[in-house]
Amino acid sequence: MEVTPATPPAAWPSVPALPDPATDRVVASGLVAELAYAFGGPYHFLLPDAFTANLTAMQKALTDAHVEGFVYYAKKANKAAVFVERAAAGGAGVDVASTAELREALGHGVPGADLMVTGPAKDPALLHLAVQHGATVAVDALDELDRLVCLASTGRIRPARVLLRALPATQPHSRFGMDDSEMTTALKRCREAADVVRMEGFSFHLSGYTLQPRADLAARLADLCRTARLQGLPADRISIGGGLPVSYTDAATWRAFLDAQRPAHYHAGKTFHTGDFYPYHAPVAGADALAALLATRPEGTGRALAELIRDAGIRLALEPGRALLDRAGATVFRIQGVKERDGYQIVTVDGTSLSLSEQWFASEYLPDPQLIPRHPAPATGVFPASVGAATCLESDMLTWRKIAFPHPPRPGDLLLYPNTAGYQMDSNESRFHDLPLPPKAVIDRTDQPRPRWRLDRHFT
Repeated sequence: MEVTPATPPAAWPSVPALPDPATDRVVASGLVAELAYAFGGPYHFLLPDAFTANLTAMQKALTDAHVEGFVYYAKKANKAAVFVERAAAGGAGVDVASTAELREALGHGVPGADLMVTGPAKDPALLHLAVQHGATVAVDALDELDRLVCLASTGRIRPARVLLRALPATQPHSRFGMDDSEMTTALKRCREAADVVRMEGFSFHLSGYTLQPRADLAARLADLCRTARLQGLPADRISIGGGLPVSYTDAATWRAFLDAQRPAHYHAGKTFHTGDFYPYHAPVAGADALAALLATRPEGTGRALAELIRDAGIRLALEPGRALLDRAGATVFRIQGVKERDGYQIVTVDGTSLSLSEQWFASEYLPDPQLIPRHPAPATGVFPASVGAATCLESDMLTWRKIAFPHPPRPGDLLLYPNTAGYQMDSNESRFHDLPLPPKAVIDRTDQPRPRWRLDRHFT
């Protein structure tokens, strides 16, 4: 069936992803189509060299600022084993929040001493493994500290290592961390249990991506470390968590999209609140954001955070997830059917929106998917289409927005969603309709004419 191009093109706001030569090389090699045929369904491919490059850049930012620091990869951002393997090989640790994540990290080469155990109200089995392997535990509440003291008192040769998580004053309704009164009590209990618990410092969980509040809270925790030392506790480390932004598109594109988008640009006139979108452009991102954070002057200090940390003898820990996974993978679906609607098409693919996560947060994953036609041909116009899932839910859409494709989408064509390694692949995947979870193919080398691939070695 012939499809007439839509006009004008300007009517369809787009969010093209920033250039990614590694992904482009995988597409150009023909491997994307071969893997779609081999797996017979949606899949993810992973680019671990990007992870390594991001990690190296963050470590360099710490070195350039003359800050003693350590990077923990936040494993919750992607379950793949290859990123844990790359963290271990690159001299980084892993941030875990479950027994399974801890075992995976140990099994893929991360020493127990390089694990950070986070999350609220930790399972006793997780605390037991953490103490056994010498991992650091970010204690979130007083009752958790009491459980840890009891656990560490039963036959341990060395003390359990803990950080005390502080409740941010700017986010008093957060469910994470202890307020000032609770912190005072926690310090007292750490002093009383100093033979079985080593209180190494403080940590925090801060929502959002603004640098100034993060620098202010880090400076406050550095002062808390000084106070704790006066009380006889080691307290020589703070963890600032994650929250380093990723930039998926350029500034002009992002501004233009936010200004232009309206319900008519979405299937069924869907309305999104722009404040619910991830900020797909960041002026500084990844390692550059870390460098900017270290150069930020906490309020009332007149000095850069890096200088304050150095002078206080503090070792800085950070737990990035998405920022380490920037451009480290993509997701591929095959088009199963296409139907015409009023001036646009509805494409149905062989998977669900659970593999893109954002829909389940009342939002949308906005970087434009790339159409890979089964029979390549020159661009012939603008063909807007929304993308639905192969499920029985009216609301299960991968992309409500009408994407301006350069070819009419057809059954058998592929859709590649770029830069999905950070949370998109794993946050909400399930076996809905008994559909299998999309496999993960690791692309070990993209600098060869023919990239090499293998299945990821995730245990569970």
